[in-house]
Amino acid sequence: MAIEHKTRTQLVAEAIREKILTGEIKAGDPLRQAALAAELNVSRIPVREALLQLEAEGLVNFEAHKGATATELSASQIDEIFDLRALLEAELLSHSIDGLTDQDLIDAELILTELESAMDAGDTHLATGDLNSRFHGKLYSRAQRPQTRELVDMYSKNSERYVRMHILLAGGLTTAPEEHRTLLELCRAKDTKKACDFLKKHILGAKNDIKKLLLKIEDEKR
Repeated sequence: MAIEHKTRTQLVAEAIREKILTGEIKAGDPLRQAALAAELNVSRIPVREALLQLEAEGLVNFEAHKGATATELSASQIDEIFDLRALLEAELLSHSIDGLTDQDLIDAELILTELESAMDAGDTHLATGDLNSRFHGKLYSRAQRPQTRELVDMYSKNSERYVRMHILLAGGLTTAPEEHRTLLELCRAKDTKKACDFLKKHILGAKNDIKKLLLKIEDEKR
């Protein structure tokens, strides 16, 4: 197994990203470079670079005379992010499914078992982050569409806060495991059309659940 060497900027970006995704840094909170640099024991340069990276992921917003803040959770933003995910991920799966080997499917099932265990244990970081990405990534791994994959990875990071909200507050804890199992079985059967249609339904169903919750929260704030 190859050892991954991470730059200081990558490590800082991971630390700040985790604070945002777990809610330690809330939407709208200022991200003060000096304070973050002191907390993470680094200079301001990797903090600045990390914040720019997180801005590209949609987690941070830069405003003139205000600096960086954690982006607001928005019902209106959800449509575009999840609609793009549904289109792009179905496209990847359609090019990957026939090339999936028996070992790929075994690997996907092992990851899914880990993911289900994490959800049962209430570990939403693993369930919505690394393990969820690895499961879907394994199913897309034979697509040979690197640019599409890069976009999918970006939108997956961009939507992780919303996915975590779905798991915690909008019913995803009960629906996601069964839906992942169904998707895996359709891939195992090499039924490309049904698998891609189901994947779109899986992503758009999560979108609708989260959107209802966010609209309710926005109404309560008025």
